[in-house]
Amino acid sequence: MLKTDSTQPAAPVAAGKKAGVPINLQVGVMILAIVLIMAFFTWTTDGAYLSARNISNLLRQTAITGILAVGMVFVIISAEIDLSVGSMMGLLGGAAAIFDVWLGWPLPLTIVVTLVMGLLLGAWNGWWVAYRKVPSFIVTLAGMLAFRGILVGITNGTTVAPTSPAMSQIGQSYLPAGIGFGCGVACLALFIVWQWRLRLRRQKVGLAMPAASGTVTRQALTAVIVLGAIWMLNDYRGVPTPVLILTLLLLGGLFVATRTAFGRRIYAIGGNIDAARLSGINVARTKLAVFAINGLMVAIAGLILSSRLGAGSPSAGNIAELDAIAACVIGGTSLAGGIGSVAGAVMGAFIMASLDNGMSMMDVPTFWQYIVKGAILLLAVWMDSATKRRV
Repeated sequence: MLKTDSTQPAAPVAAGKKAGVPINLQVGVMILAIVLIMAFFTWTTDGAYLSARNISNLLRQTAITGILAVGMVFVIISAEIDLSVGSMMGLLGGAAAIFDVWLGWPLPLTIVVTLVMGLLLGAWNGWWVAYRKVPSFIVTLAGMLAFRGILVGITNGTTVAPTSPAMSQIGQSYLPAGIGFGCGVACLALFIVWQWRLRLRRQKVGLAMPAASGTVTRQALTAVIVLGAIWMLNDYRGVPTPVLILTLLLLGGLFVATRTAFGRRIYAIGGNIDAARLSGINVARTKLAVFAINGLMVAIAGLILSSRLGAGSPSAGNIAELDAIAACVIGGTSLAGGIGSVAGAVMGAFIMASLDNGMSMMDVPTFWQYIVKGAILLLAVWMDSATKRRV
């Protein structure tokens, strides 16, 4: 007589699902939090918080943390962590500033070399984790110290400035009103077509689907928010280039996470590494690739940061890794691995930036800002743990 093994590991959680918490509820809670935060700061600043200029600044603040979160979310889903992204971003941004200011390289060469360096530094972390079996906490903690030391060494502890006008365009330029609106409409159209094609595919294979009216409502709400934001940004200077870059990386991350075998492998590894290995997944190679992709995201963020500051600073990127991790956790990513979404991580980054921006406008002391952000991170992790205990 066959016996059922009750100790058999559970199957990995599918991409985009959170154990015990419907994804729609999770997104709804984050949207509610954003609405409450914006309403509170709008009231306390007499409406200045929702001005076109401040919304533009808020989205530019979100861009760097959001790009870091796009890379970090894959690392955390694979049940790893990266504490080096802040120092790595400072190092790569400082190197880009050196190429631009001291060496006078053309902008395309600076961008390519910086991106390659990001890939290599990320792969370096991944090699130690995947093939040398050193815990990622230790590897990236060492990287956090080493990368910061290298940055101080190559800059001699001084600020590398000013960057060229071409370099400054990456983080300080805006899209013309017509182009920004056109890009928004095109992205919305592609998103809606993709959603309906996915719905038709699910219908053909007999899978359960939400009501069509609910899908139409969500898409209409998304269109109103996106086009309304573009209209407001155009009322100031236009859509900031870093926001466009974040949007493209967000869409790319969503595609990788939900529509590729590589994305499913990441979730499988984070959900149950032994089951993933037994199913034929090359765990070491996948983890190496995840850290390399994270390094690429850090390089992009470093370029934007140096461009926005107009300089490479030895202190650039300080504790940025904590903001990226907090954005992922607030967005519903589990630190235990296997659960999370790219969209949730970017929404978490927007929540963090909204708090920073609002508290700065209210002249809240810096130490209180750190306390509030720490309390919110602790609350998010507690809610995640409490939810798992109830399942």
